[in-house]
Amino acid sequence: MLHQGSWFSSLIILSTIFSLSSLMLKSEGANHTVGDSSGWELMTNYTNWTQGREFHVGDVLVFNYNMDQHNVMQVNSTAYANCVRDNYISLFSKGNDSIIISEVGEHWFICAMYDHCENGQKLSINVAP
Repeated sequence: MLHQGSWFSSLIILSTIFSLSSLMLKSEGANHTVGDSSGWELMTNYTNWTQGREFHVGDVLVFNYNMDQHNVMQVNSTAYANCVRDNYISLFSKGNDSIIISEVGEHWFICAMYDHCENGQKLSINVAP
């Protein structure tokens, strides 16, 4: 027969295993390489790229680019529409950035280098649960 302390410890261990398993299941989403083989660059129409794609919480956006020429800035809708660079949510600049989508709703990304955003290097996605 288990002592009360042993029973409680076993319950804690089982609860921890269940919680970790749930987190692992939630984080396993689809990988979306932004721009496919072209990557994150000026010549890709990202509105066309999103057509027919579904984005869900737990999915990963993979941005591949030359870090000397581009970056990825996560912004709000106003900054996206007007290519505003001074009020951003996150900035990525390693050249191979993986961003896990953690929230439902609209998400906006721009390149903040030079006039890249104004020339169409921006991405808007709608994320479902």
